[in-house]
Amino acid sequence: MNEKQKEYPSVQEMNDEQRIGIVKDIFASVTDKYDFLNRFLSGRRDVAWRKRAVSEMKFFNTNRFLDVATGTGDLALDCANTYQDVQVTGVDFVEEMVNNGLKKVDTQNLEHRVELKWGDATNIDYIDDTFDVTAIAFGIRNIPNKEKALSEMKRIIVPNGQIMVLELTTPEPGFWRRTYSFYLNGVLPKLAKWFTKNPAAYGYLADSIMNFPTRGEFLALMESIGLKNCRAIPLTFGVCTLYIGQK
Repeated sequence: MNEKQKEYPSVQEMNDEQRIGIVKDIFASVTDKYDFLNRFLSGRRDVAWRKRAVSEMKFFNTNRFLDVATGTGDLALDCANTYQDVQVTGVDFVEEMVNNGLKKVDTQNLEHRVELKWGDATNIDYIDDTFDVTAIAFGIRNIPNKEKALSEMKRIIVPNGQIMVLELTTPEPGFWRRTYSFYLNGVLPKLAKWFTKNPAAYGYLADSIMNFPTRGEFLALMESIGLKNCRAIPLTFGVCTLYIGQK
């Protein structure tokens, strides 16, 4: 007998507490296929997007990097492999994801420079001015209080340090937006059914991307917490955007 498939309310209908619980449930349920599905469903563009973010990082004071909502640690590991003298920490509130990431740290023999552990993006357990760079990749859209998360990221970096946000977004109106919308809402959920016991997770993914702030709105949010030199770099026709600001 087939198990009843999970269903989630739309992003606009969720309250903050519901959304936090749903996000935990989603990522705990897809952990074993998470890395594979990221590569497959993005055509491996997620690898290039993270490398672009890492290439923009500037270490000049503490030589420390904090990866917020690290998931299975891909961005943390990319940073450690690119900057050999940087100490890397990754935090995530889904323990199953962190545990998978720790296996990758061990496999790459980076346990002396990469630490992954449980942590809350809206209450980061570090004192002010601890890191040169902090980043969040594909996680900010899952945090109801984005302003609080960004403010915490700002607090723990040194003056002139960088905040980076790498996030799935929608292209400008036109052909690419229509094509991407069809993929997100029509193709992606069907593909996900082949590979995961919780395909509703990828329905939520499409919904959360379509309801994410526009580039202008998100830059305004970054500036509203006092970040300077804020900029948005659209990647792959705008289906992903790298946001950078300084303290």
